[in-house]
Amino acid sequence: MLNLLDTAVSLVNALTDGARQGRPFTAPHGDALPEAVHEALPPSPDRIAVEAGHSAYLAHTARQMRAVFEAVDSGRTDQAAQLVNTLLRTAGARPQLDRVDDEPWQVHFHGADDSLSVGWSAGCATALALAVGSNLTGRLGVCTAPHCDRVYIDNSRNAVRHFCSTACRSRVKAATFRARKAAQD
Repeated sequence: MLNLLDTAVSLVNALTDGARQGRPFTAPHGDALPEAVHEALPPSPDRIAVEAGHSAYLAHTARQMRAVFEAVDSGRTDQAAQLVNTLLRTAGARPQLDRVDDEPWQVHFHGADDSLSVGWSAGCATALALAVGSNLTGRLGVCTAPHCDRVYIDNSRNAVRHFCSTACRSRVKAATFRARKAAQD
């Protein structure tokens, strides 16, 4: 499930407009969108280039998933659950046992069809459903650094993460240090 949550984070952060590390961020579109989706998805030796239709579908899914992170982050869990339910219905998420190479059977989540975009949408929606419907709800977050709205999954042992990246954490720490130093002078 954490791999799918990481993929959801990657898709949201790569495919939605907003701010990143103190600067405005405009999500790729047009001809740049398929490559951005390809980069946001986990590496796979058998994956070919992402088609434009699939990239547009996943960009739409990413915007819907962003709304889930924002709802959870602001304490609106009921709204997050409704948004996740919409994602699950749209993708037609269904569990299935799959075997990959010589590994044991694993539960994977497929969509109404096995296309790249619907499959990833269904998997990410299911991972978000499992998180929102469990004690992992508080682990979904939106960066608290100024001028950054990228999302994250808090994998820390004691659930203290507040930033999407070490760059944002360092930026905030440096600003706090400069402010404290200026106040002393």
